[in-house]
Amino acid sequence: MERKRKRHFSDKMEKFCLAYVETANAAESYRIAYNTENMATATIGREGYNTLQKPQVQARLEELRKKVMERHEITVDTLLAELEEARKAALGAETPQTSAAVSATMGKAKLLGLDKKIVELTGKNGAPIETSSTVTVDHKALSSVLDCL
Repeated sequence: MERKRKRHFSDKMEKFCLAYVETANAAESYRIAYNTENMATATIGREGYNTLQKPQVQARLEELRKKVMERHEITVDTLLAELEEARKAALGAETPQTSAAVSATMGKAKLLGLDKKIVELTGKNGAPIETSSTVTVDHKALSSVLDCL
């Protein structure tokens, strides 16, 4: 029988989560939670991303987000209402702000999950995508390399 391994959640992970809720930046949150004095910037970014991907960190972030949303009484409905109000205000301004209205409309679509991007991964009629490549060879360079062999 296979035993489930209990995932360890450290104080540093908690500090990372709290910082991430505040900054929404994995690298900065990693800097706050861990000793990064001797780390390269790229390493900090990578470690921040890796920490963010851990299931126990994701679960804790979800808990923290729910608490924030409850405290501020934020729901999808309240956000949709605010965006609709902003859209109407933008269109009803002395000089209509169509760009702001479009942004509000797109914000509503995003909240409702209607902004999904569709990427086609197959070719015509579901067949694999046809690819071709061309290589240009300098015959003098090829000859000199072959002569060395």
